[in-house]
Amino acid sequence: MKEEMDMEVRGMTLTLAAASLIAGFGSSFQYGYNVAVINSPATEMKLFYTRIYEDRYGPMSDNLLTLLWSVTVSMFPLGGFFGSLMVAPLVNKFGRKGTLLFNNIFSIVPAIMMGVSEVAGSFEIIIAARFLVGICAGLSSNVVSMYLGEIAPKNYRGAIGIVPQLFITIGIVVAQVFGVRNILGNMEGWPIMLGLTGIPAAIELLLLPFFPESPRYMLIQKGDEKTARKGLQRLRGWEDVDEELCEMRVEEQSEQAEGRLSVLNLFTFRSLRWQLLSVIFMNMGQQLSGVNAIYYYADSIYSSAGVADDHVQYVTVGTGAVNVFMTIAAVFIVEKSGRKLLLLIGFGVCCGACVLLTIALYFQTSLDWIPYVSIVCVITYVIGHAIGPSPIPNVITTEMFRQSSRPPAFMVAGTVHWLSNFTVGLVFPFLERGLGAYSFIIFACICLATLIYIWVVIPETKNKTFLETSKLFAHRNKVDIVVEAGDSEIKETGGESSEQEIKNTFF
Repeated sequence: MKEEMDMEVRGMTLTLAAASLIAGFGSSFQYGYNVAVINSPATEMKLFYTRIYEDRYGPMSDNLLTLLWSVTVSMFPLGGFFGSLMVAPLVNKFGRKGTLLFNNIFSIVPAIMMGVSEVAGSFEIIIAARFLVGICAGLSSNVVSMYLGEIAPKNYRGAIGIVPQLFITIGIVVAQVFGVRNILGNMEGWPIMLGLTGIPAAIELLLLPFFPESPRYMLIQKGDEKTARKGLQRLRGWEDVDEELCEMRVEEQSEQAEGRLSVLNLFTFRSLRWQLLSVIFMNMGQQLSGVNAIYYYADSIYSSAGVADDHVQYVTVGTGAVNVFMTIAAVFIVEKSGRKLLLLIGFGVCCGACVLLTIALYFQTSLDWIPYVSIVCVITYVIGHAIGPSPIPNVITTEMFRQSSRPPAFMVAGTVHWLSNFTVGLVFPFLERGLGAYSFIIFACICLATLIYIWVVIPETKNKTFLETSKLFAHRNKVDIVVEAGDSEIKETGGESSEQEIKNTFF
């Protein structure tokens, strides 16, 4: 027992912690920052759009301004969608760390573009830059989780897997703080605020090269055992890594027999059917539950709840701080409580908060104290999302798939994530206008549906090897996994006449 505890303590090394923090700050931070960065200075940026347009073409209609602003907001998730489509080819060619370094191009270039947009007198530059920085977020939201999941020992995989989401929440709250009108959320400061997104990328570009590439990638996909061993020794803090390398070699044998999987043939593997469905449902539930409706339109939600205009920005910052605090809490409890429980609690809390928020918004003109109930509902929703729906799906995605199927699986997850994100950003203003207080009932229903799916389908993956996770899904996929002398045989049980045997190796 004492030896196991010592191993757990030894599993977290300075190299592993530093690599996680640098990758999280350099990549995931930018996702969160750019989600919220145009929220507070929206009024000043719209005035800039109007001034530039009228200098060129004459009077500008309100409808055209609304359209241009909607395009500016929507370019970010649209870029994220295209970034997700690039995940599999880039991580297979450049590696996990290499892709993160390459991805900094899509941060530094648009940061410069947005920083000079006012001087250049062009709102088109901002729109194009939002698309490019969206590509950066689309890549980083998948690749950081993949990289950290592959370099972490299994007993810390959940905690380290939440680090990207932690930096996303930090990015959101930093953007909210900078957006305070007395800091950068004003006519003079907003171009600087938009351009600051390049700083984390520059830091990552300088520091991340000194840390190891994923040993799993180096051994299984590149066949470089020497580099894999050296990287694993640095990450684990001890010389004897033969057992972990042996597990990787077992997986490598199955990769050679199976070949590299693409997104298309990933869907043809019966042994991965419910894992893929789970990835799709979790990411749809995560985004369609309304979380980005709150972040994209936080100020308007608080205003409609009755908060004075001068106080909205401070309430928004406070909400972001709560989000960070609860994500930090999730880092420390995920290895004790498990993944599934946090997802169930999180979606349950979000569902209840959406129902209560609907009631509060409906009665807000009747009672003086109802607006405060609305604020409590929003904060409660943020707490629920922060402990489960936000951080856990990427953790489980890493754990449900092996090396060959992981990149296309993240590609599917990212595509669903960003399409859902884009849909909410585009549709929510019309929902709010058409349904009013009842718009959050739709989000409550989605939270409930996702909760039921997780309860019925998704198993607990805490502290499981990849083979053990595969065996948890075997019955639902109607396959049998028999492990013999390092090999595992998957037998389809869908019918006697069409019984198919596939030789695979898991760990």
